[in-house]
Amino acid sequence: MNRRSCLLLLAAAMAAPAAAQETFQATNIANPLHPLQHAWQEWKGMCLMSDGRVVDSFQDGASHSEGQGYGLVLAAMFADHASCRAIITWTEQHLAVRDDALLAWRWRPQATPQVEDLNNASDGDIFYAWGLLLAGDLLGNADWRIRATEIARDLDRLCLIDHPDGSGDVLLLPAAQGFVRDDGVLINPSYYMPLAMFHLAEATGTPRLADSARNGITLIDTLGTAGPVPDWILLFGSQILPAPEGFSTLAGYEAVRVPLFALWSGNAVSPAVLSYVRVTLEGGLGSTPTRIDPATGEVLERSSHSGYAAVTRLGACASAGEVGSLMPRFDSDQPYYPATLHLMSLLVQITTYPRCVPL
Repeated sequence: MNRRSCLLLLAAAMAAPAAAQETFQATNIANPLHPLQHAWQEWKGMCLMSDGRVVDSFQDGASHSEGQGYGLVLAAMFADHASCRAIITWTEQHLAVRDDALLAWRWRPQATPQVEDLNNASDGDIFYAWGLLLAGDLLGNADWRIRATEIARDLDRLCLIDHPDGSGDVLLLPAAQGFVRDDGVLINPSYYMPLAMFHLAEATGTPRLADSARNGITLIDTLGTAGPVPDWILLFGSQILPAPEGFSTLAGYEAVRVPLFALWSGNAVSPAVLSYVRVTLEGGLGSTPTRIDPATGEVLERSSHSGYAAVTRLGACASAGEVGSLMPRFDSDQPYYPATLHLMSLLVQITTYPRCVPL
């Protein structure tokens, strides 16, 4: 979006009464003339096929429950009725193949069978169920809300467990199988999306999802006080340990979502946001750190894709309470993952931090 349009949106949002701002923002995003709608159309052109399949071209054209969930949430927020229907139809036909309500985590076009592993990914299920709620409200489809409730209840049943420290806290497993081990419980902090989990819990009558979100915020804040949150951790009793061999101990590509989801959930001063911004802001506008040693802050890899810079710049503005940010314009010349982070960051800016208008 151009600077003049952004400033006009900022002025209107700040002039509106506080109680009316949420309605103002949502209405404008859904409006075909909203400047962010162009970015949505670009994202669709890159990532969304006409049949509703969200394609990760960087992963050999695979599709996964994460991408389908992200796509559905975005489509609902942009009030794209046709895309909502297409994404749901494709997902139900190709990933809803388990014996429970959860989704298989990946579909590969060249594989036989195309779903090789029936295990789920809890973050994909969370986003997809949240998207079903949003799309159901948008289009008045009660069946989608029922389907979201089924997913939420099976997330509760299969992917939420009591913390091994005996505290009574509730943990979100990355999947139904494979992450409770003899040496501890493997956790991926980027799978927690508090805003979505709170919404699901309230709408579907699954309070343990809300408990898990609250406990996840506490865990992530604890990790964030020591540095950027790592991709994976191991919980053994009350100990937080580095992830075992085969799982990333760095604050890498997966963990970029941790500060983004904290920002989206209104936690702009989360230690996870502050530590991430502190390290990644040093890269300037040319490149953004994408693999960081959480213990030392050493940057091991950078990326020029603007989606990563968008997360950093939004976090810098929101956490400091500034007016105006250096968030880059949406760039379609980047892979699915940074492009999706980029569009999400711009959406979060508009809906949650209107003062951080890109300048």
